[in-house]
Amino acid sequence: MKSFLSLTLAGLFGGLICFSAIQWTNSAKETSQQVQFVSNGTNTPSTGPDFSVAADLGQKAVVLIHAAESEATAAKRQRSMDPMEQLLEQFGMGGFGGGGFGYGYGGPMIRKGAGSGVIISNDGYILTNNHVVDFADELLVQLSDNKEYEAQIIGRDPSTDLAVIKIDAKNLPTLPYANSDEAKVGEWVLAIGNPFEYLTSTVTAGIISAKGRNLNIIQGKKAIEQFIQTDAAINPGNSGGALLNANGQLLGINTAIASQTGSYAGYSFAIPINLANRIATDIIKNGGNIERTSLGVEVFVLDEEFAKEQGIGVSSGLLVNSVVEKSSAQYGGIRPNDVLTEIDGKKLKTFEDLKDNIDLAKVGDSIDLKVYRNGKYIDIPVRLKKGL
Repeated sequence: MKSFLSLTLAGLFGGLICFSAIQWTNSAKETSQQVQFVSNGTNTPSTGPDFSVAADLGQKAVVLIHAAESEATAAKRQRSMDPMEQLLEQFGMGGFGGGGFGYGYGGPMIRKGAGSGVIISNDGYILTNNHVVDFADELLVQLSDNKEYEAQIIGRDPSTDLAVIKIDAKNLPTLPYANSDEAKVGEWVLAIGNPFEYLTSTVTAGIISAKGRNLNIIQGKKAIEQFIQTDAAINPGNSGGALLNANGQLLGINTAIASQTGSYAGYSFAIPINLANRIATDIIKNGGNIERTSLGVEVFVLDEEFAKEQGIGVSSGLLVNSVVEKSSAQYGGIRPNDVLTEIDGKKLKTFEDLKDNIDLAKVGDSIDLKVYRNGKYIDIPVRLKKGL
């Protein structure tokens, strides 16, 4: 990223969407969910599509999440601070990722905040960002009809900044899923959420500006980042909100912005729904646990010059330097000096090509590796184990 962009997670309670929803001057009675250009009373079409149907679907499925830590948790956290940190917090100068504080001056400073979430099942499961809820003991969810429910955290995955929470409710509205792999740069998108907490159910529009962004904003060596970049205006309060395509299908979960001030400055980032849905499904199925896999190899990217120097018969791929003992790779039969050229039929040219496939796999999944060894290509199936 260029130095003039300061990437910030949209708060603990921030995510993304702006004050003003884009207003289209031409209206239409749209009865289907397909995008159509709207007549302006002449034979000339208007300059943009009508998003009213998609916006209505999205607003019903996006919720406001109020998050807070309990007094007991706040007191325990405060006791663990050093004296200077305690003093700063008492005067409102402590920092917790943009979080706000409750009372102090004799009582513990309680972290509070708000963000957004997307209903993903009619019986109350809600997908949001991990940073919206990771500090919280108490969650209150407000639906688009202003009904409120207490919620519990089902599971969190810091590696993707995703979390699933649940409310006790039935017959809730949900959204159909898009295939985020098929989304195209230049495609229209809508962002829906609750900027600044009080501007509930705000809708903005823009286009997909780029795909597959890795911004290094999620902490940890197992971080997975494949952000969809858009120019739909979004602001703090929208983390966990919905990114929709123009047909009202869920395309992603709004997560971060590129900004020097913490407010919208032109670009925002969403987790693709193909990734988010896989993580959410694992969390729900496994009772909140996410098990990461690993292949267990140390590799170097092979280029033509190095391959020529070493007398290797292929000029691209990943050269295996070492294999971890008792790893998936060792049990599968991968050896040092093998060149990994394909995984599940896809070319391997960079370490990220391998990492992306392994990170998204589940424990017990099998992958098919094509390996160049001693002048021949061989196919090696590898069953993935839990990461060592």
